Amino acid sequence: MYRLAIIAAIVIANAATAVVGDAPAAAMTATDAARGCFNATSGARALRKALRACDTALEDSRLVDTDRAATLVNRGIVQMQANNIAAAIADYDAAIGLVPDAAEAYVNKGIALLRLADREADAVEQLSQGIARNPVRPEIAYYWRAMANETLGKNREAYEDYSRAAQLAPEWAEPAEQLLRFQTVRRKTAVG
Repeated sequence: MYRLAIIAAIVIANAATAVVGDAPAAAMTATDAARGCFNATSGARALRKALRACDTALEDSRLVDTDRAATLVNRGIVQMQANNIAAAIADYDAAIGLVPDAAEAYVNKGIALLRLADREADAVEQLSQGIARNPVRPEIAYYWRAMANETLGKNREAYEDYSRAAQLAPEWAEPAEQLLRFQTVRRKTAVG
């Protein structure tokens, strides 16, 4: 099948940019708790501890909708790491319900759908929705949409998406490696 790339958590809001130490939950602000969830997505923590950090953040009523949506996306990433795909998709849907333009929620939902049988067309739709909303790392969306399109037999679309991913992130070797598998054919066309 495909060699799956490790996906880092993508932040929707600025709230999750700084590292939070191991401060007691009572002393943490809502934003600190959201940062804890974000930091947990890096895989450095055990998955149960990461889920607890995200759950703690989501229980805080002071969390504003954009930060709550970001935290739901981050918890969805942790759920995917734990192979809880249905729970991840539920978190992405909840994030979209809060912030309909949450590009990362659509992108990650598309990636999650690719882990389910026969959901490639749905994945393409979600990834396209994410791309249309300008995600922080569009190359990831293009890369995964390329994989979905290729699985669907849409080789031209797959090639174009791998190409776009490679253009957006030339330092990322994986899209360029995938492009090597394609062969382009030039054909003469009749001119009007």
